[in-house]
Amino acid sequence: MAEQDAAVRDVVIVGGGAAGLSAALTLARARRRVSVVDAGEPRNAPADGVHGLLALDGLSPLELVKRGRDEVLGYGGKSVAGEVTDVSCASYGFTVVLRGGEVLRGRRLLIATGLVDELPDIPGVREQWGHGVLHCPYCHGWEVRNQWIGVLATGPMSVHQALMFRQWSPHVGFFAGDQALTPEERARLRALDIPIIEGPISRLEVDGDRVTGVRLDDGQVIEVDVAVVSPRMIARADVFAGIGIESTPHPAGSFIEADATGRTSVPGVWVAGNASDLSAQVSAAAAEGARAAQHINADLVMEDADRAVAALTKEAPR
Repeated sequence: MAEQDAAVRDVVIVGGGAAGLSAALTLARARRRVSVVDAGEPRNAPADGVHGLLALDGLSPLELVKRGRDEVLGYGGKSVAGEVTDVSCASYGFTVVLRGGEVLRGRRLLIATGLVDELPDIPGVREQWGHGVLHCPYCHGWEVRNQWIGVLATGPMSVHQALMFRQWSPHVGFFAGDQALTPEERARLRALDIPIIEGPISRLEVDGDRVTGVRLDDGQVIEVDVAVVSPRMIARADVFAGIGIESTPHPAGSFIEADATGRTSVPGVWVAGNASDLSAQVSAAAAEGARAAQHINADLVMEDADRAVAALTKEAPR
């Protein structure tokens, strides 16, 4: 590579969670110059542990990130703490500007920014999020098995959540709130002995660090051990609008479209993790990061080979 390109990284990854760090590890092991920008706001930070991750089940989310970052650094990758405020195209690829003014340059860009959970506006939900308030049965179902689980109708997936959590506990109640249920939905809930509690929801009852019940507008309190909600999951995509990346609406929120390898419609830009897959757990996000990294590296290999061919052709005597 030309001397003037010495400051250009092969890949800049925006997002230092499971997807971003997994991609960075794969690229660093491929001897690529890679930088990871981490804003320090992991989606799963409120959770006590990461579950369903082979050989690391129950590990603290923050410890997982620390271990991953250390591994990337051990192979020569770079980690940059900061928030990206602007991304633009350049002759070499992409320019990434951080809030403090630092500028990163990369031939390729991987978006691994994850998503933001927009929680329902019910008092008690935000305070208990990740502990007494959950949303994913595969993430937390085992931990709340056989407990009294109240599923609040807060989104289009709420009935599905109730049916799913019934797999982990025979004690599941569906709080319909203002949501209208179809006859088919009512039939499924009743067939699985999931009572339907009608009436607007006022708030969650909390005692210390645990949920104790759901209070309805009429003052009635139904005792539960844990509440389940359906947040809107919004991909963090706004900062990439300048290079043509836009989020696509989804009934549960929004995501960034990509092909099976993570390649977006913008040349040189890939995406991995929850930003493109709303349902991805940590294990799936990490796998998607590794897969995207492999395809990014292959893309760079072909570009480097074409450049080498062009240079030989230019230098060959005529």
